Amino acid sequence: MARTKRSRRSYGAGEWGRNRVRIFPDPKTGIFQIEWRENGRRRTRSLKHRDWARAKRQADQFAAGFIDAPNGKAEAEPKPLALERLFEIYGEEVTPTKRRPSRQRDRVAMAMFLKFFGRSRRPETLSQRDWDRFIRERRAGTVGPSGKRVGDRMIEADLTFLMAVLNWAARSRDEEGRLLLDRNPLKGLRKPVEKNPNRVVLTEEEYQALLGVSRQVDWRFHAALVLAHETGHRIGAIRNLRWADIDLEGETVRWRAEHEKTGYEHRTPLTPEAIEAFEEARRRNPANGEAPVLPATMNPSECLGFPQARFWWKRAERLAGLEPKRGRGWHSLRRKFASDLMDLPLKVLCELGGWKAAKTVLRCYQQPDEAQLRQAIRSRRRPSTRA
Repeated sequence: MARTKRSRRSYGAGEWGRNRVRIFPDPKTGIFQIEWRENGRRRTRSLKHRDWARAKRQADQFAAGFIDAPNGKAEAEPKPLALERLFEIYGEEVTPTKRRPSRQRDRVAMAMFLKFFGRSRRPETLSQRDWDRFIRERRAGTVGPSGKRVGDRMIEADLTFLMAVLNWAARSRDEEGRLLLDRNPLKGLRKPVEKNPNRVVLTEEEYQALLGVSRQVDWRFHAALVLAHETGHRIGAIRNLRWADIDLEGETVRWRAEHEKTGYEHRTPLTPEAIEAFEEARRRNPANGEAPVLPATMNPSECLGFPQARFWWKRAERLAGLEPKRGRGWHSLRRKFASDLMDLPLKVLCELGGWKAAKTVLRCYQQPDEAQLRQAIRSRRRPSTRA
């Protein structure tokens, strides 16, 4: 007859001298152990879980002879998790919660890692050698969707995604309460970091040159250019503005969370130049409510797409006579905004530009020019030389 010892929370099943077994929790981890005697020797195995009801059921099953060996596998052992299945689960549960560009990025990264490691590869077997081999071959261009060499910044993004999946799996459980992964096998490995990232800041002369030809390109390009310069926001947030977000009387604009990379909804005041750009857009596109401020060229009910905005930027560069420069694009206006307002308190600048962390502004956006450096060195206090 089975009985429970309440004081130590152990459970015994079977008969003494025949099929007696006992379960009890490990005092350090709380994971249940099963104990029995075999040829006069005491044997112990871990059940690898902390479920009291399940542990008692396993003890009864073993004592009744339902399993062949007391190895903690009274219930069917789950099929080992393959990398393909892990990506499927992540893609079903986590990826849909992300913004559309991030969802696409997830799908591309999953396909790349499955091709590189193999669909049946077990995630817990990944190691330093796999990590180093991926970095080496990704740099060489032998792995990846483009088949071209990539820099450390792209490799860092790839490995950040892989680490996010493995960390998530190490915190997530299946329907039986088992962790998808006992641990992240790559935890602690260092990702390559771009030493000299190309972060171009649009100069005032370049902005004025683009502004001078902007209406020749399209009225929507002119409005987007002015708004990017005056608000410091990403072109993705500007393209997706709708008239319901604009308060011309209150001179403010609402930036919706779903169109912000940080997921941060906020309002910012408008400069006279930005208000003028919105008023011109209203004359060109007399609409209200949820209608887009910058409608698409083919479907006015949709917001302007990024490929069109990028095409217009390149065309404006040619019309303005600007020499092509790698990294000079819409985002260089955001860096110009941060650098122009370098004298503002960081908290105020972050609110104006929609940055969540001040360290991001300091590391990636603010870049002093030569004139600012010279002014700073001239303002340095020096001791008096008078006798």
